[in-house]
Amino acid sequence: QVKLEESGGGSVQAGGSLRLSCAASGIYFSGVCMGWFRQDSDKEREGVAAIATDGTTSYAGSVKGRFTISKDNAKNILYLQMNSLKPEDTGMYYCAAVYWHGGSWQPLNPHDYNYWGQGTQVTVSS
Repeated sequence: QVKLEESGGGSVQAGGSLRLSCAASGIYFSGVCMGWFRQDSDKEREGVAAIATDGTTSYAGSVKGRFTISKDNAKNILYLQMNSLKPEDTGMYYCAAVYWHGGSWQPLNPHDYNYWGQGTQVTVSS
């Protein structure tokens, strides 16, 4: 029923930009917190950016000032604008969502999300 589909990944040179998109279906879009996560090879999946139902955003320290997360509720699309990309940003980027139940929520904790996309690859060359 639930489907999250990422797009927009690709290969860019350091300093370049990319905008990732996550199209959601089968979800009450306005009722979910969403986030972007990335994973490089066999490393642990880490939180990159997240946005709560009230619009509050969270960012990993390594991407603050460079990445921007946003939502288009009318189109059910989540975005991640990535600027000033670095080789360290290379990895598979995943879109995730979880319904807000009023309990505790750690925006950048992948274990707090239960809906996931298949990912889109981002490669940044030096």
